[in-house]
Order: sequence, then C-alpha cells, then structure tokens
Amino acid sequence: MPAGVCGCCGRCRPRYKRLVDNIFPEDPKDGLVKSDMEKLTFFAVSAPEKLDRIGEYLAERLSRDVVRHRYGYVVIAMEALDQLLMACHSQSIKPFVESFLHMVAKLLESKEPDLQVLGTNSFVKFANIEEDTPSYHRRYDFFVSQFSAMCHSTHEDPETRTRIRIAGIKGLQGVVRKTVNDELQAIIWEPQHMDKLIPSMLFNMQDNDDTDRAGGEENPAALAESCFRELLGRAAYGNMNNAVRPVLVHLDNHRLWDPNEFAVSCFRIIMYSIQAQHSHHVIQQVLNHLDTHSKNTPRVRAGIVQVLLETVAIAAKGSIGPTVLEVFNTLLKHLRMSVDFELGEGSRRNSGTSLSSGRGKENEERIVQNAIIQTIGFFGGNLPDYQRAEVMMFIMGKVPVYGTPCHTLDTVKIGHQGTKRIQTMLLSSLIMVTSGFKCKTMSAGLPAAFLEPLCSISLMEDSELRQLVLEILHNIIDRHDNRAKLRGIRIIPNVAALKIKREKISKQDVVFMKKHGQQLYRHIYLGSKEEDNVQKNFELLFTALALLTIELANEEVVIDLIRLSLALQDMALANEENMPMFICCGIMALVAAYLNFLSQMIANPAFCQHVSKVIELRNMDAPYLLPEHVFREKCVLPESLDREDSGMYFQTTDIADALSGPGYNAERLGVAYVPQVTDEDRLTRRKSFVDTISLQVDILSNSLPDQSTLAEEITFETLKKAIDTTGLEEQEREKRRQVMEKFQKAPFEEIAAHCESKANMLHDRLAQIFELTIRPPPSPSGTVTVTSGHTQYQSVPVYEMKFPDLCVY
Repeated sequence: MPAGVCGCCGRCRPRYKRLVDNIFPEDPKDGLVKSDMEKLTFFAVSAPEKLDRIGEYLAERLSRDVVRHRYGYVVIAMEALDQLLMACHSQSIKPFVESFLHMVAKLLESKEPDLQVLGTNSFVKFANIEEDTPSYHRRYDFFVSQFSAMCHSTHEDPETRTRIRIAGIKGLQGVVRKTVNDELQAIIWEPQHMDKLIPSMLFNMQDNDDTDRAGGEENPAALAESCFRELLGRAAYGNMNNAVRPVLVHLDNHRLWDPNEFAVSCFRIIMYSIQAQHSHHVIQQVLNHLDTHSKNTPRVRAGIVQVLLETVAIAAKGSIGPTVLEVFNTLLKHLRMSVDFELGEGSRRNSGTSLSSGRGKENEERIVQNAIIQTIGFFGGNLPDYQRAEVMMFIMGKVPVYGTPCHTLDTVKIGHQGTKRIQTMLLSSLIMVTSGFKCKTMSAGLPAAFLEPLCSISLMEDSELRQLVLEILHNIIDRHDNRAKLRGIRIIPNVAALKIKREKISKQDVVFMKKHGQQLYRHIYLGSKEEDNVQKNFELLFTALALLTIELANEEVVIDLIRLSLALQDMALANEENMPMFICCGIMALVAAYLNFLSQMIANPAFCQHVSKVIELRNMDAPYLLPEHVFREKCVLPESLDREDSGMYFQTTDIADALSGPGYNAERLGVAYVPQVTDEDRLTRRKSFVDTISLQVDILSNSLPDQSTLAEEITFETLKKAIDTTGLEEQEREKRRQVMEKFQKAPFEEIAAHCESKANMLHDRLAQIFELTIRPPPSPSGTVTVTSGHTQYQSVPVYEMKFPDLCVY
C-alpha cells in the first residue's frame, strides 16, 4: 500500500490522535463528547508520557479552528485542556503546560472578546493548580502584558468592555497566585512587571463612578481592589519599594493628589493589606515622594501630606521603624519651606497679580502647614513614650527663639512674622505630640533641656504663643486626666464633687519641684501681667496652677503657691507698671479662683473660711474681682483698685494663722515672692526686663537705698548669723520695699550712675586679674625693652626666677 494512503487511514493514525478527534462532535453545539473525553483522560493518566503529544495536537487543532473562526470547536478544545490539567499532576505535565500556555496565548492575541475571556478563564483554572515541582524556565511576561492591556480595554460596548476588564483583572490575579509563592518566579516583583500590574489595578479602582462595589466579581473596581490587596499582602520587605513606587507614579501621572480622595483610599488599602512590620517602609516612600515634589503647587504638597497623615494614623504602634527623627526632620523641613514660600517668595510671585490671588496662595500654604502639623501630631501619638520624649526634644530644638540660632533650615530670612508663624505651628505640633503623654516622673516629661526653651517662649510678648506653651505644660503635667474637670476659670463651690484623681507625690517629683519649681512659678507670675492677656490666658493659668496642686504639691509646694498667689495680688494692687484695669482685675480673679480651689484641696477649714469670706464680700461690693463677672463683655471696671479696703483681699496673716498647724511652715508666708531673673528676659525681648534685672541686681547685692552705703560683704559668718538670728523677716521685707521704691521712683540718671559705679568696680577687678595672669613670665634669654628709641636686652638668671609652686618639682 502506498505511503500516502497509510496517512489517511483512520486505523493507522496514532491512538492519542484518534482519542482527541473523537471528543469533537460533528456539530459544535452538541458540546464535548463526555464518554470519549473520559477515554482520553484515562489514556493520559495511564500514559503520562503521551501528554506532551496530546497537548501539541490539541494546540494544532485549536490554532486551525481559530483561523477558520470555528469558535465552537475552540471552546471544546479549551474545555478538554482544562479537564486534562485537572486530572494530571505528574512531572510529565510540564511539556503539556507549555502547549496549554501557547494555546491560551493564541486566544488572548485574538481580537474576539469571547476568545479572550475563554483563554483567561482557562489560565485562571491553571493558576489554581498546585504543581509538584517548581518550573525553572517558564515565564509569564506575555501574560502580564496582555492581561494589563485587557484591564485598560476601551471597547465601544460598555458591557463588553466590562467583561474584558474583569477578565484582565482575573488573569493578573492568576499570574500573582501562580508566581508569588514560587521562589524561582520572584521575577514578578521586578519593576517591569509591577509597572504594568499596579497601574492596571489602580485604573480600574479609580473608574468607579457609575458602578456599585457591592457587585462583587462582576464589578471591575471591586475585583481590582481584591487583587490589589492580595498582591500587597504577599509582598515581602524587599519587594515593598517595587510595589509602592508604581502607586506614587500612577497618582502623579493622573494628577490624583488634588483632590486626593483616591490617593487616600489607595494608601488606606496599602496600610491595611501589608504586614504591620513593613508600615515604616511605606511611610518612608511617601516622605521621599514629598521631597521630590517640594517645589510643586501647594495643593499637591498638601495632598501628599494628607496621604502621609493617613498612613501614619493606620501604622501600628511601635512599628514606625528606626528612622523616627528623620521623618520628623523631613516634615519640619517642609513646614519651614511652606512658610518661606508664603512669606518670602509670595510677595514677589504675587507682585503682578491681584490681591485675591495673593490671599488664595496664602490660604493654600496654610492648608499645607495644617496638614503637616496634624501629621506630626498623629505620628508622635503612635510612638511609644520613650520615643515620644525624644521627639518632643527634637521639635523643641527646632523652635526659633530670639537671640539663639534657629536650627530648622538655612533658607531665606522670613523675618519676625515668619518666625512667629514657625513658633506657632511647631508649638501646635508639640501639643498634639504631648497629648496623652503619661510620664512616670516629671523629670522625664520636663527635662531641663526641654523646660528651659519652653519657658523662654512663654515669656514672648504674644498671647497666642503663651497659650500654646501652657497647653503643652497641661498635657505633660496632667497624668490623671483631670484637666477636663478644671476647664474654664470660676469659683468652684464644691471641689470634692469634681472627683479629682490624684496620687501621693513621689520622691522624684519632690526633687523636680525643688529644682525647677521656682522656674515654673516665675513664668506664671510674669505671664499673668502681660497686657495682651485675654480670658483664655487666665483660664489656662488657672488650670496650670490647679494641675501643679494636684500632681506636684506637697506641704512645701503649697506654701510656695500661696506666696505666688499673694505676690500676684500685691502686683495687681500696686500696679507699678500701669497695667490696664482689665489685667489687674483678671489677676485678682485668677487669685480668687485658685485660692478657693487650693483651700478646698488641702481641706483646711480656717483657710476655706477666710477665702469664702473674701469672695462673699467681693460678690456684694466688687464683683469685677471675680472670674464670673470680670470676663463678661459688659463688665464695668473701676478706674483703680481700693487698697484700703482690706476685706476685699486675701491677707497673709489670716492665711498664716490658718496654716499654723503641723505640716506647714507658715512663717515662710511672710517672705514675699520675688521672681528670679535669667537670660530668658533678654532672649525674649521683654519690655520690662530692664526693671526686673535692675531690681534683682540690687536685691542680690543687698544694697540700701542710700547710694553712699556700701554693699555688705557676704561671708560664712554673715550666713551663719542670718540663719541663727530670728526676727529678720521684717527687716528683709523693709529692705526689699526700699529697693523697689528706689528703682521705681528714682530718676533714670541716678539709677544709671549707681549701676555704672558697680560696673566700673567690676571692670577694675577684672583688669587687675588679667594683668596678673596675662603678663609673660621672665625668661633667661632676656627681655626686650625700648629706651630712647634703642632696643636693650636684659637677661634674668634662672636661679633668680620665681616659679609657681605647682611648676616646681
């Protein structure tokens, strides 16, 4: 028989071809012949080495049917392939998979939506099969590209477009599932694949205007989000960069930072999908992206910062990572840059534009600044306490203070207005960082390096800055959440009804108050008499005094707080600095509200009775000295305070008699409180610092009003005599009164001459010391002297030289 005839004879064809041919019916509408498919499956399982040939033959038939547009047989062929894949799991399936993937590629390349969907469904079934051994050479580059292109389908028919996009998303999900768990397929995380996968998912997620996410898999947006979450959940630490970077690029390309609702939604999905320990990596990526957009429009920068705020708010506590200070440094840098853009370049940029556009630019920069402040606060709130203390110190080091170098940024000078803006915003961020901060010891919450610059700012001549400082102190001092119960300034009728929580003051806090108590008292004293104080300032001062009483007051501190209150009362009565009457009455109301609170806190009946008596008299005759009246808008204020009516004011002798029992050293109440003077008065440019320094110098020098009187020499015997001698309180009080009267009433020339004489005496002493220390010692080589224009050398023998004792050995 001729060879050609043998090829046409059915009985001479290989059995696997006959089995494959039998599964195809005469009419494709009848579907797959199930009985013949079972025979083909049994044959493939019994002879797995024939699988590759079966696959090649099926691929050949499918390619022919695709070309001939016989799509019914194409569907039957793919159904047969799917059943063979599900039935065979041996190692011999590897060659068969190559034929299968080749057939799927053929379908995806066609322009028929039905064939593309058919090929995608077969690929998804294949992706769910767990192979026994990993594939060494198989690549999915084509499928990533093709499925990504299907995700961006622009078909005219909306239903068909939706079907193609859903198929593309399912295909990408299948690629991820097939490759992400295969160590040999880590190539899927490379940028060339992520740059196609991620944007394809985001494109479908953002195209969610007319569809409802409740549609499940029939909705491209919901399916894309599910696939996006699955991909991020499988990302390891080393792959986070490649997974997040395409998201940022997509948001840039599609201008989705303004408005940024979709950007915020994306990063919420990212933060909830990734492993918690990788959160700081995402935050770092967003920070780096903010740096690259540092010169972009304010709304774009604000959008990026708000996205950062969302990521920080979701980040798990303690998992921020080791780059905490770097993050805060970046945020503070952009905060300063925003102020520079607003105040420095804003005038030049808006010089040729209208006033409305200039205001619009300023408002946009304010949006950036507020977003940065909120981010700093949320970031600090997510940190553990030990890291939060470091961040507080770090931010305080960035706050510019007059007379000290500003370490924020070496940018253009922004002047007084810009400096105030920076101070306000940094203090606002500190309020958010310190909110909820519970320090075990006050020295840990208010170390000297933090307290001193904070108190320096509290002396600024700006009521808003002083309010912010007091709120920061409240956050740190209030460790038992009592501040809400003390809100506002008022005469509290029953303090016990507030149910204030408190503990016995610890030894560490006792040491803290001995070391820094005077510093706190001083700033409360000086902050009370500022002329621009408003009701809120007095409310915050009252809360500060009350919190000091609750958290840090022992018997000694109680006496100091009473001395401070009486000093405030005397200052308002004397009004030597010509303060407005509202400030004087506000101080009197502050003292009344606080002493009423203190007397009930220490539960001293005599003290409470005296305070109640004074308050009752004020209610009848001088309501403007009480907080309920003085802070009303239409409160009538007197022209001056009547110093003769002693019943209206708190008396030192009555309070001392009430506290004369055990536990309190009432004798100390007789010593008037005088605030200490530090360099903060100079650094903060206070108007009254000259008077305060002059007063303090004279008090410390123990001088008398008469200029001819010499300063008393302080020796050990003098100090011993001062300690042993009793009854010196009146003498000291009279001496202080004379000093204060001299510096307040004496002519300026007299005060200047007095201070100049002391300065000259100090300079003379220093000149003598410098002459002794700087004079060169005699040298055996000789000294040079000039006499009548001629140079002479005088040699000194070594044995005649006099050396100090420490130099002789």
